[in-house]
Amino acid sequence: MSAPAGRTAAAPVRIQLAAEDDFEGWRDAARDLAESGVPPEQVVWTVAGGEGDLFGGDTPRPAAAASFSVPRGFVDLARAVIAHSDPERFALLYALLWRLRTERKAMEDRADPLVGRLEKLAKEVRRDAHKMHAFVRFREVADPDGEPRFVAWFEPEHHIVRREAGFFMRRFANMRWSILTPELSIHWDRATLSESPGATKAEAPDGDPLEETWKTYYANIFNPARLKIGAMLKEMPKKYWRNMPETSLVAPLIAGARGRELEMIDRAAAKTGMEQAVVAERRLEPGGNLRAAWEALMAEARACTRCDLHCHATQTVFGEGPLDPTILFVGEQPGDQEDLAGRPFVGPAGQLFDEALERAGIDRTQTYVTNAVKHFKFVARGKKRIHAKPDAGEIEACRWWIDQERQLIKPPLTVALGATAARSLTGKTVTITRARETPLTLPDGGECWITVHPSFLLRIPEEDRRREERALFVRDLTRIRERAAELAG
Repeated sequence: MSAPAGRTAAAPVRIQLAAEDDFEGWRDAARDLAESGVPPEQVVWTVAGGEGDLFGGDTPRPAAAASFSVPRGFVDLARAVIAHSDPERFALLYALLWRLRTERKAMEDRADPLVGRLEKLAKEVRRDAHKMHAFVRFREVADPDGEPRFVAWFEPEHHIVRREAGFFMRRFANMRWSILTPELSIHWDRATLSESPGATKAEAPDGDPLEETWKTYYANIFNPARLKIGAMLKEMPKKYWRNMPETSLVAPLIAGARGRELEMIDRAAAKTGMEQAVVAERRLEPGGNLRAAWEALMAEARACTRCDLHCHATQTVFGEGPLDPTILFVGEQPGDQEDLAGRPFVGPAGQLFDEALERAGIDRTQTYVTNAVKHFKFVARGKKRIHAKPDAGEIEACRWWIDQERQLIKPPLTVALGATAARSLTGKTVTITRARETPLTLPDGGECWITVHPSFLLRIPEEDRRREERALFVRDLTRIRERAAELAG
């Protein structure tokens, strides 16, 4: 398009980044451009050695003017989006940065197409990272110096290898390993991380003697009572199967799952009754003393009579999740669906909770979720059971259980969802609007964050206010995720 008569079109500013995942380079360039007043449509972003590198390196950048600050959430969003494979990601991020100069709350409008697209890209990067954590499989190879080295092959969808290197350095700190990918390979020698060019599948080993041991272990821990084929295929797409030794066992294990499940339940039921069958099923999971102590606590809670709520509820609803989480969520009490299922946060509020966690970048399966009160309190209206708020005596009676859960798990960060959970954890009445801004220190030294309960969001009738409150809830969860990552080191 030509410039209007009497005006000269500004020459494009061409920025060349060092690599596809060069966040620091993008950040420095974007800051200088924005402070100099260079609009997004005038900037061309390229990557050294890429298809867009036809015209060489950077155009000299204009001298920067006054600086400005951006929300911390934008930096986290940018770090994730830069790792995406979308070639427009640099320009999209700069467009949002440009808006933040004058619209401080631009990121809070979740209905905005630009914000929505960037959050979608960030979500896809986090999902790809989760797949890398879960599906990288190391195989032992012989090194010339005689020391064992472990090599894995992985095919990420995005530029996440450098971003996720720290996870593998921490998890396999005492191993010498290499992760080969088509774009980039990384190597750890127990002290230093190094890089080399991308590799091919042929350069990765096919198998080693440890795989038979691993397959035997996998078959033994396979739990037929928890098999959900649809969920399994969603979390473990078949494209990753060719690099995972245990997937050769999946088909026969699925085929025999129902028979094993019925045999397990019948055996437990005949021995101790159906109530204890649930406990027996959970004991199929591997674990040490911590798992045994937690299961003993759960079994004891199933027979709780500390208050009268047990008289009418279907069952105790205990907490669930890994026993080494960085975040422990505490809700108010189970609802109607939770009471029937025996699991926390599976009803409408739980679905909203899951959606908010996903938008905030939190994997629920890596958190522990429980309630301040373990039995459902309700008022019967015909065939319906209507939720009733637990009183101070019921909260206090059940406080022993949540204290025991926290004492066993020792989470770095505990989150109170709503006023009942906050009262259970702190022993006093708390105003959510004030308390949600600053974390508290619990008597045992743990850090406690307070936010609303998801059911509160379901009860807001006004659409605008409901949208605003949900955005605030996601903001709280995002801050909680960031803080949990800091505490995890």
